[in-house]
Amino acid sequence: MLDTAQYTPRLKAHYRDTVRPALKEEFGYKNDMQIPRLEKIVLNIGAGTEAVRDSKKAKSAADDLTTITGQRAVITKAKKSIAGFRVREGMPLGAKVTLRGDRMYDFFDRLITVALPRVRDFRGVKGSSFDGRGNYAMGLKEHIVFPEIDFDKVDEVWGMDIIICTDAKSDAEAKALLKLFNMPFNS
Repeated sequence: MLDTAQYTPRLKAHYRDTVRPALKEEFGYKNDMQIPRLEKIVLNIGAGTEAVRDSKKAKSAADDLTTITGQRAVITKAKKSIAGFRVREGMPLGAKVTLRGDRMYDFFDRLITVALPRVRDFRGVKGSSFDGRGNYAMGLKEHIVFPEIDFDKVDEVWGMDIIICTDAKSDAEAKALLKLFNMPFNS
């Protein structure tokens, strides 16, 4: 068991010691509170048509997300009924989890150093997937790239959305922040 009073995630220490001074110098911030930082990481699995046919699929997606992040996932439900998709209001359709603090830094570290290099034919992540407010969104086609998932016990391979929220004022500041965390951009 880790002693939480002594434990500091590797990327959190890297942010404090390396990233903050580099960003302060690059953008000329006068105050330390102006320096962009990671606020949260949101992971989402949409089980889609599989969840419509079998309600246990959303639970399976939530269990896989819980295994990957170490934090209990919430099952997402349909807000409206859509007859064409055979979806009724309140039907479970997927799962999501929001990471903050030390868990966020631990997950981000595993994403960059372990999971992304395991993606088949990986050439880097798209550098243009920012939303204009400093948040970055990316998708994975297979959640099995995370080492916590035992490939033999997986009943379904899920796609996953990962949204990295920063408090940067612009996309350039957010991209510089993520680059200093060694995010493998391809452009």
